[in-house]
Amino acid sequence: MSGPSANQVSNPILKADLSAFVVTIRPAGPNVGQREAPIIDKDVKPLLAAAGDNLKALVLDLSDVTFMSSMGLGTCIALRNEANALGAKTALFGLRPELESLFKMMRIHKLYQVQKNQAALDKWLSKL
Repeated sequence: MSGPSANQVSNPILKADLSAFVVTIRPAGPNVGQREAPIIDKDVKPLLAAAGDNLKALVLDLSDVTFMSSMGLGTCIALRNEANALGAKTALFGLRPELESLFKMMRIHKLYQVQKNQAALDKWLSKL
């Protein structure tokens, strides 16, 4: 992402942007815990609000995340609920095996479309 704008967030905790009515969130990792979760929530909400009812999708790219606390899981659920309230679809991308196991155990994977690779994500987005 280039310099910050109303449609971008870039800080040490995450990179997020709104492009073509798709919000993509990429936490910096390796952890999403009690320090990171509220920052992610606070910084992403304006992007969702900017898209409003035109939001097509929320993509949560967890490629750099190896650990997620209960607060991080709660943030994933809250962001999904906000996107859903705007009529948007939601996808998880870049899940490492340990996080995929956690998401399945907590049944959070049922709230998102899990995309295994960039090609699958691109195909999914093209159908929206």
